Amino acid sequence: MEERSRVIIKKVKKKGHEGHHGGSWKVAYADFVTALMAFFLLLWLLSMISPEKRIALSEYFSSFSLLQDQPQQSGTSVLDRSSGVLEMGKTVKKESYRISSDDPASPGSIVRKMRAAINEKLQAMQNQVFVDTTKEGVRVQIVDNEGSEIFELGSDQPTTKAIEIIKVVSDTIRDKPNRIVIEGHTDSAPFKTAQITNWELSTSRASAARRELEKNGIDPDRIAKVVGYADKDLFIKENPRDLRNRRISFILLKPEEGE
Repeated sequence: MEERSRVIIKKVKKKGHEGHHGGSWKVAYADFVTALMAFFLLLWLLSMISPEKRIALSEYFSSFSLLQDQPQQSGTSVLDRSSGVLEMGKTVKKESYRISSDDPASPGSIVRKMRAAINEKLQAMQNQVFVDTTKEGVRVQIVDNEGSEIFELGSDQPTTKAIEIIKVVSDTIRDKPNRIVIEGHTDSAPFKTAQITNWELSTSRASAARRELEKNGIDPDRIAKVVGYADKDLFIKENPRDLRNRRISFILLKPEEGE
């Protein structure tokens, strides 16, 4: 009998490609774990830094801009122009990269001292005093709260609480050389009598705050400007009638701004 030819089918599994569940996910997972480890390392490092140094870093990154013209100064760096207390002690090309706290008029030094005074002496009114930095310098804002107003209704007469807060502010900045801008603000609730609107009211309140500073020993020559903004510069922008829009702002100018 003639032998029939047999057909043999052989299945060959290709290696090197693992289909939809291949090895590419491992690379993505490794990148994710690496990024997560870096994030937790950053959190750990931040927890080891003192609050004062965190303030310095925050102020530096919130105010510095590479697009802003920087004067050319010998032996200095961009960090030398920032305020704070962080000393990095790093020298590159004979330039010292440090943020100095030696200048008592620097924003970082003033913010640190002001917040310490508020925490110590104004614990019951901490939610009415806000300290931050602007491009002009350090800003201290004293705001109204429900049942805790800083001026009598429709008046430029400061309340006992306002006088107490301004006294703490005065004691903290009395030995500083910075010139001072005083701003008055109202909410958008209409206020109008025969001769007074929110414009006059905000201006007269700013002037009343100036008088309190001077009573507390602040040199009148340090007052650079007293101005009222009515409701044109709101603290709570999403709610123009929020009580906290009624406030007084003290801005301690940077030395170059006040000269």
